[in-house]
Amino acid sequence: MGNRGVITTRKKDLGVYLHWNGGRDSVQAFLKYCELRNFRPPEEDGYGWARLCQVIGNYFGGSLSLGLDVFENLDYDNGDNGAHIIEDWKIVGREFFSGPEQDRYHLLDLLQAINAKQPKEDQLSYDSLKAAITSAKAPGNGKKTRSACRRIGVLT
Repeated sequence: MGNRGVITTRKKDLGVYLHWNGGRDSVQAFLKYCELRNFRPPEEDGYGWARLCQVIGNYFGGSLSLGLDVFENLDYDNGDNGAHIIEDWKIVGREFFSGPEQDRYHLLDLLQAINAKQPKEDQLSYDSLKAAITSAKAPGNGKKTRSACRRIGVLT
């Protein structure tokens, strides 16, 4: 049980397993946050994987819900969100997934929630988060409010 997903590159050498927040909207937000921090992408070298895991681990806290392994060892055919294939911090493909894409939360709200869980000295300003998405349509259909997101644990 969970909202599982795996993030990997076209090479499918490594992958990040998410037990929670494995839907497209959350994964896009994790990737966008790493892009805004100007981290090297995972397909470039291991530092990209490390930074992605660091951001996600800071967001989750604790010791559960996140894994890193060779792709074939991960639960990518999981019945939830399958595998997100990424390149240059963007989702460029999907595998082991055939349902409707998760599109419940607004990108800015998710970015703020991720940002709030990072060390204070690494956090981005609200203005920089907002500016980064003004030209892009944020996911979500407008039905979820900030208070609703707080109630279900998306925002803290």
